[in-house]
Amino acid sequence: MSSEPDRPADERAPISWDALAAELEATRQEAEARGDADPAAWDAVAAELAARVSERPAEEVAVPPVPVEDDVAPAPQVEPLPEPESEPAPVDEPLELLDPDELRGGLEALLFVMDDPVDEETLAGALRCPVDQVRTGLAELAESYDARSAGITLRRVGEGWRLYTREEHADVVERFLVDGQRSRLTQAALETLAVIAYRQPVTRARVSAIRGVGVDGVMRTLLSRGLVHEVGTDPDSGGGLYGTTPLFLERLGLTSLDDLPELAPLLPETAAVLDEHPDS
Repeated sequence: MSSEPDRPADERAPISWDALAAELEATRQEAEARGDADPAAWDAVAAELAARVSERPAEEVAVPPVPVEDDVAPAPQVEPLPEPESEPAPVDEPLELLDPDELRGGLEALLFVMDDPVDEETLAGALRCPVDQVRTGLAELAESYDARSAGITLRRVGEGWRLYTREEHADVVERFLVDGQRSRLTQAALETLAVIAYRQPVTRARVSAIRGVGVDGVMRTLLSRGLVHEVGTDPDSGGGLYGTTPLFLERLGLTSLDDLPELAPLLPETAAVLDEHPDS
């Protein structure tokens, strides 16, 4: 049996029980082969091994040493990603001051087409000039109307400005509107109104074709009088369809369109038409 040299307990190699058993078995077989296998000797060897094993500390699992701070490799330096360059904010084009006459004309044109009061910012955006200039121009325009007693006046209503007729001329406007409504319709207007009444809903082009003349001016008169109005759109041509209004029935003393007289008795005889128009 090989002997292990004396070493400190913590430097001895760990015991391999399989290797030790194999070595003891080989030693026993050699002793038996030589004929000197003494049981007492084997008991002494076993006792010595048991004493040595009891003196060795238990095997410990090797734990890798914890590196100290100086042994730790420095972490690689990661350069921060460059921040994306922010696009510069769009710079508004500088607003230019308008010529006084240009400002006055622009304000009057815009106010004329506006149906509702319009604020100063909207006017400045349309004219592309500073709001302060628009505010000053509106005040000067209103003063000029008042100074010459113009038929219109410019007034601030809420947050906007709007043109109005001057109160001193209210009787003129009222007389025009009332007398205009009471004036008699022309022959052309009556004929156009009759075509619309009997053929409604009908387009303006169809009325012109039936009458053989343009009816744009007459239609504007009938619309302004409130005798006809637009009732829809023709699906084929896309033109507006027109019909009569309740005011039309009221003026004629009718309850409904069914009360309109029949056209047949009112039409001339065919022979009379041929006599007047032999080429037709």
